[in-house]
Amino acid sequence: MELLLLNFANIDSLKLIYPLLLQGLQLTLLLAIVALPLSLLSGLTVAVTYSFAGARVRKLMVILIDLLRAFPVLVLLVLIYYSLPFFGLTLGSFTAVVVALVINNTGYFSEIFRAGLESIPKGQHEAAAALGFHKFRGMIYIILPQAVRKVVAPLASNSLELIKTTSIASLVALPELLRSARVAQEQTYNPTPLTAAAVIFFIMLWPFSHWVSRLERKAIIGKA
Repeated sequence: MELLLLNFANIDSLKLIYPLLLQGLQLTLLLAIVALPLSLLSGLTVAVTYSFAGARVRKLMVILIDLLRAFPVLVLLVLIYYSLPFFGLTLGSFTAVVVALVINNTGYFSEIFRAGLESIPKGQHEAAAALGFHKFRGMIYIILPQAVRKVVAPLASNSLELIKTTSIASLVALPELLRSARVAQEQTYNPTPLTAAAVIFFIMLWPFSHWVSRLERKAIIGKA
């Protein structure tokens, strides 16, 4: 037990590298704060556009959304960061990670929003028109709020996955929490920094995960 603690929970190593872990945590949170709202907005825009589009445009959008969802975000990041310079466009590490996360999650969020919009009865659209709302105005003020309330649980669940996916930033040497822990491990020659990073992720995400679980249970009970 003493040997286990010495290797995986070494207090001296932790005192030495905790500033590096805090720096990584700050960058992880910054990535989430920037990428999550952009992904939500992008997904919502695609879903609303889909609801107003014609049949042919909808088919094309479905194909594009499926491609976004099927494409591994790690491969997407590699293409954005390492391939775009050949076309004269160079993005910084932070920007490349944000773009990859937004593109990938746009597909998931748009499907969630689309499911919510399609769950609203046609009578609600007719009621909005009867009240004198233009189609787009009725969507914004009457249909969309109802749709969002119905899909809060899957939106929260996917948001949680996005936050965990920020660890891909280590691929382009961006010092987020996991990358910082690996660098710290090389400095201390033991896995204590990785253990600390895992504990930080758990403390940061467990309340969010617990909240998501409650939302999902409420959604199931509501459908019963």
